[in-house]
Order: sequence, then structure tokens, then C-alpha cells
Amino acid sequence: MNIFFPKEPEFESRVSLTLESAKKFLDKGLNISIEKSFAEHLGSSDKEFEDLGVKTLTRDEGFASASIVCSVRNLTEDELDKINQTTLLVSFLDPFNEKSLVKKIKEKNISAISMELVPRITRAQKMDALSSQANLAGYSAVIIASQELQKALPMMMTAAGTISPSKVFVIGVGVAGLQAIATAKRLGAKVEAFDTRPVVEEQVKSLGARFVKIDIGETGETEQGYAKELTPEQIEMQREGMKKVCASSDIVITTAQVFGRPAPTLVSSEMVSAMTQGSVIVDMAVGTGGNVEGSVPNKTINLNGVKIVGNTNLPGELPFHSSQVYSSNIFNLIDEFWNEEEKQLNLDVTDEILSICLVSHEKEYINKTIKEIMN
Repeated sequence: MNIFFPKEPEFESRVSLTLESAKKFLDKGLNISIEKSFAEHLGSSDKEFEDLGVKTLTRDEGFASASIVCSVRNLTEDELDKINQTTLLVSFLDPFNEKSLVKKIKEKNISAISMELVPRITRAQKMDALSSQANLAGYSAVIIASQELQKALPMMMTAAGTISPSKVFVIGVGVAGLQAIATAKRLGAKVEAFDTRPVVEEQVKSLGARFVKIDIGETGETEQGYAKELTPEQIEMQREGMKKVCASSDIVITTAQVFGRPAPTLVSSEMVSAMTQGSVIVDMAVGTGGNVEGSVPNKTINLNGVKIVGNTNLPGELPFHSSQVYSSNIFNLIDEFWNEEEKQLNLDVTDEILSICLVSHEKEYINKTIKEIMN
């Protein structure tokens, strides 16, 4: 069983294997190989990997010899042609937007696990890459916002007078939102938060923030713990309720995403215009359509004096730790389904985890939603 970890595209700072996880794989008796210059930008040389027992190969050599290929970003369709049939591909596949790639994966009889589809259940927590990356993204969003803001976040008592704390408003209290709240509080800001799920109010309060209550009618969450999609009427009610809070905030961080669908526009240009000049908005959903009207992927724009940050790879701003947890997620996933006696992975499509995160196997779509949109 050979596992190959290729280098990522130039725009991706994260990697799929760390020295720590490499040692765990090798201790299990697995053959591990990396592409040359795999993680040098993170301070891990090829020699350090080789000293552990990891092989260093060219990209094509790695693809040709691999039983499993693990990466952060998708491979290209041309690279799929370099992989053997029945190889297992593990990465953030982005299957709802990469339908052509998913179709080719199935046609070539490549098995593929989409890390963003790992279900949020207790047994799968250790391999939940979406949550581990969202955690770091929430932290990164606050740090970037604080750098863009022309104010200090904490209250300060000085001989020249008192500096009032900055106000931070977090929209969406999932994993990323909770980390954003916690980080902003640690930095001394006054924090408020809103979510369509009333059940998260206690979590917000436990972090020392104020939960903003807006009556938008019946809401709830999916089996996976995500907020259910709102109706257009509910979104408009939410905007009206948030307008005053946004106007009085120095920083607004939006995290609302609907898995597999475009993100809802929650902050209109009118709401942005009502904010004080010098305020900062971080749109964490900019890569899936954006929560903020006017936000642009991978750009910071200035709209009437308000900065709107559209960073699509916030975990990539912290590549050391985001790689550390992602690599651990991958090891835990492979370890969970590794059959020690047979020395191979047991890809049981009826398993409660694999039945959801396994996109394709033996020329069949496994995930029900993927099957519906591809057939």
C-alpha cells in the first residue's frame, strides 16, 4: 500500500502531510512518498522526511505508483489520467462545483473521498477536516480584521483618557463563528453575534458575547448541524434586524454558508453604506458566492470608506497549524478504515461515514446527493 502526497498549487500554502503524521503512517507499516520540495516553504526539508523513511519522488512517479493519493486541493483532469484505476483519491474535492472532475473520477474507476463531506458525528470528529479548517479560519478572520482596522480592539486606560473597546459583530455561529467570537473576546473587543439557530445562544453567552435576537420565524438546523436555508422573506427580515448592529460595529465577520449551494447575501450595499468609515467586514463566504454585496474573492475593496475583505483561503494564512490538523485528519481517516490483517483499506460503502464522504467507488456514485446531481 503506497500513499503519495503531491505538492499543492502555488496559491495553496497548506500541505497534506506533516513530519508528525508521516511517522504515524510509517509506524503502521505503510509506504509513504512525497513530491520533491513538498513542504520546504513550511520549514520541513525533504531530508527530514527521508530520514524518517519517506520516499521522495517526482510528481509523475508518485501518481504512477500510488494506491492512495492525498492532497489539499483537487488534482486536474489531466492528472487523473496519470493515476491507476482503483486508486483512492483523498482531498477537498469541491464536488458540487467540480462536476466534470467528479464524472471523470467515476469513469476512470478511481475511488474518491471528499474531505468536506465527512459527516459531523461523534465517531468522525477526529477526521472532520471542514471543522478543523473552519476553526483556524475564524481565528484568522479576526486577526486580519484587526490589522485592517484603524483602531485598537481592547479598552485601554491611559493617562490621556480611556480608549473604548472596538465592537465586533459575528454573523453565523458555527465552528468558524465561535472561534471568531472567542478570538475577538481574547483581544478585548466587545462582541455580539447572531445565528438563525436559537440553540446556539448559550454557546455565544458562554464565550462572553451578546446574542442578538431577531425574529425571522421558524428556523432550525440540518442533521449535520448546519443552519437550514432561509426563505427570501426570512433573509430580508434578518437584514433589517442586523442593520442597526452592523451600523454600530467596527468589525463585521460573516460566516453563513449553505453546503452545496451559493451563500446567502446577508449584508447589502445599503447596510455597508450605513457603517462608519474605517470599519472592516470580513466575508468568510466569499468563495461560495459571498454574504456581503460587493465582496470580491481574494481582494480587499473599499466601499464608501468601509473595507471588505474577501480572502477565500483563511486557513492558508496559518499554513503551519492548518496543515498540522489537516494531516492529522487524513491519518485518522485512513487509520479508521485500515484493515491490519489484510493490509488494505476496507471501503465499506454502507459505513455511516463512508456512505457520505465517499463520492465514487467501483464506478458508482456513493454519496446520495452527488448521485442525484450527477445522474
